[in-house]
Order: sequence, then C-alpha cells, then structure tokens
Amino acid sequence: MKPTHSDAMNPITEDDIANYLANTPDFFERHAQLLAQVQLTSPHGNRAVSLQERQAEMLREKIKALEHRVMDMVRHGTENVVTADRLQRWTRGLLTTRDARGLPWQIAADLQTLFMVPQTAIKVWDCDVPYWSEGYAQWVTDDVKTLATSLTAPYCGLNSGFEAANWLGDARAAVSIALIPLRAEPGAPAFGLLVLASPDAQRFNPEMGTDFLERIADLASAALSRLRP
Repeated sequence: MKPTHSDAMNPITEDDIANYLANTPDFFERHAQLLAQVQLTSPHGNRAVSLQERQAEMLREKIKALEHRVMDMVRHGTENVVTADRLQRWTRGLLTTRDARGLPWQIAADLQTLFMVPQTAIKVWDCDVPYWSEGYAQWVTDDVKTLATSLTAPYCGLNSGFEAANWLGDARAAVSIALIPLRAEPGAPAFGLLVLASPDAQRFNPEMGTDFLERIADLASAALSRLRP
C-alpha cells in the first residue's frame, strides 16, 4: 500500500508509536520475536544490549536506590532514638533537680553536654526577688526582651551581631546561632532567652526544623516557672 498525500503531510511520530504500543498490550504477544531483536545502548558503555538485559539493568538500579533509601531510613531512625534518649535524660535532670537557684545554669550546661552544642547561654528576667542577684537575671536590656518576645518560634541562622551573643564565652566563635524564647504559655511575653551557638555556619541554619527546639523551650519554660513570682 502506497503512502497517501495525507500520510506525507502528517508523518508518524515517536509519540504515535508509543501511544499505539501503550494501547495495544498484545502487540508483542503477536510479534514476540521483536523483543529479542531490539537492541539498546547500555548506560555503562557504548555496547548494545538486548531489551531484556536493559530492563534487568534498570531493575538493579531501582533495587539499589531502594536499598539506599532503606539505609537512610535506618540511619535517621537510629539518630532519632539517640536524640530522644538525650532529651529524656535532659528532661529527667530538670525534674529531679532541687536547686531552683542554679536551674538556669543547669539547663544551659546540660544542653551543651548532652547535645554537643559548642556554646550555650541563658538569661531569665522578671524573676522572684530571691533570684535578682543571680547572673542570669542581670544585664538584660529592653532590646533583648523585645526581641525575645517578638520571636514566635526559635530563630536559627547566622549570627548577625545579636546582643545576646555577648552572653557567650566567645561571641566571635558564634557563627551560627539559635535564639530560643522562653515564655509561660504561647503568645505570652517572653521571660527568658536561651542561646545556642556554633562555629559551624550550618549547625543552626534557617532551613532546619524547629520542632525539637520548641520542645526544649516548652520544657525549660515549665521548669523555670519555679523562679517566677
């Protein structure tokens, strides 16, 4: 059969062939010999391979990708277990301590030790009278209080000269920083600020989730309620 003028004007495209094969599943049943004749280029070289061999290679690649995903899930699961264990130990310390006066220092120090944070600091204001002379209750400016209250979630990112960074032992080494406001309840003015810092610019970055830090804030705020009138 000779091609018509219409066929010449509208030649068959690869999409036409693909659609035909997709909608004619029994084609290769009627032409099974074609499967053995099809030759494809191997992704691992310029040699030609059969369709079956190429499909086997694709299947091996998919299996390898799935294995990597499983390994990542196991690794993340292990990391989550370790983090949960550390959080539990930190929380236990908050519950069992009897020294309310030294509790802010304990909160910061235990976070630094358990979670391997290079530097930590904490300030608490609006304390009850017996705690006014403690270092954590002094030298807090109104600017810091305003900043802490304005944070609806922990701030994570580069240290752009935050005043609170000066509470750290070495402010120059605080490249990335987390500022965690402490408040009695959601929406209430902050009564304290917890600072975590690292020389690693990516340790506390804007893309990281803050759920864990928010949990830290809730627990620390509840424990520090003992210092408030």
